[in-house]
Formats: sequence, structure tokens, C-alpha cells
Amino acid sequence: MSKCWRAAAGVLKNANKKPPHRSYHTIQAVPRELSGHRISARERAQGRIPAVVFSQKYFQRNPNDPTSFVASTSVSQKFLLTTERKQIKSILKDIELPFFCSTAFPLQIRAGSGSSTILQNGKVLPIKIHRDDEGNILNLVFAWAEDGSELKVEVPIVYAGEDACPGVKKGGTLLKIRKSLKYVCPSEHIPQKIEVDVSNLDIEDRVSIHDPVVHSSLKLLSKNESIPICKVKATYIDIENTKEA
Repeated sequence: MSKCWRAAAGVLKNANKKPPHRSYHTIQAVPRELSGHRISARERAQGRIPAVVFSQKYFQRNPNDPTSFVASTSVSQKFLLTTERKQIKSILKDIELPFFCSTAFPLQIRAGSGSSTILQNGKVLPIKIHRDDEGNILNLVFAWAEDGSELKVEVPIVYAGEDACPGVKKGGTLLKIRKSLKYVCPSEHIPQKIEVDVSNLDIEDRVSIHDPVVHSSLKLLSKNESIPICKVKATYIDIENTKEA
């Protein structure tokens, strides 16, 4: 029991006390009427990145299973857009992956390139970045993230306090088992990251998926609860081989 309390205390100290991250970048886009491989290739050749934004609703298929959220088959408010590669690369330089896909951005749709006419303002969450074999961005997928809507978000985990971890200082190894946790989040409460403080973990201590403190409106979707976020494993030395050496 002491191991569980010790692990929980380390996580609770700093986990998500900061408000959800708000990006100061506003993604600029223009409408795109046509789609297809040739159209997209032409856009990319002119320094632009094809994009699509849509709204997606989720419902709980089994009321007794908190992880049974699935996307509805109806998709509304779908727009074909074109974004500027230069701006997207600048944003990715400032907000690196994987945090880009857990950050909501203002979106401004203008009538055309260089136009001052704004057709629509909104807020979007990046869902997916498609790249080619060389890492070049092919297209972007966004979901509308207006206040009141819910989205399925894979939130990255970052670790803090490794230098002070008692178990590591004793020769143990910190095993980082999970890289992210998946939640259904109200758009106004999407955390950019989950910070896990391991500064109090001793040998054989672990942090479970329920230990991080998040906003009460978030619904955890990770199913296998037996797999922890991380744990400190003892390092065993082969004494016989050491003596022979």
C-alpha cells in the first residue's frame, strides 16, 4: 500500500494544475472546391498543404463501459481547405509533435489567398498529419473544436523528476511504458500534455493510468488498466558471472 501512496503522491504534486494550453497561432486557410490526387499535388507544388476539417460526434455504446465511446456515422460541417506550408511548418517548429495534435488552434477561413474577406472563424484540433516517405507533409485533418463539443484526444505523457527519483538513484530503471493516454475531452478542457512526476518513486513503485489528475469532465478511454504508465524496476546483477570475471 505504501508503494501506491508514494507513487500517487508524486503524480498528484504537479499533474495538470496549469489551465489547458491555448495556442496563439491562428491557422489561415482558404476554401478548396475540388479534391483528388492531381489537385492535391498541384497545391503542394505551389507551397500549399491540402486540408479537411469536419465535426465528429461521439456516443457511449455501452453505458456500463466508460471506454465504449465510438464515433457516430454522421459527419457534418465538412470543409475542403488549403493551408500555407510555410505557416504550418512554423507552427510545428514552435509546437512540436506530438503536442500539435493535442492543441486547439483558432482557424480563419478567408475568401482567397491575400483576401481580407473572412468567411468563417472557428477553433480546430489537428487529428492527423499525412506525410510521404521523406517526411514531407501531404495533407492535414482537423476536427471542429468549438466550446461544448467533445473530441477524442490522445494526450502525450511527459515525465518530470527523473533526476530525483529514489528508485533510479538506488540503481533501478525507470520504465516508461505508456507514451500517451486517450480521453474524450470537452474542447475547452483539452490538456496539451499529462505531466507525470516520478520524483517520489522507489524500487517497484508504479504510476497507474488513473493517478494523473485531469479535469473531471475528461473520460479515460484506455482499456487495459493493468498496464501502468511507468514503473521503477530493480536492476539485477548476475553475481556468479561477476565473480568469474
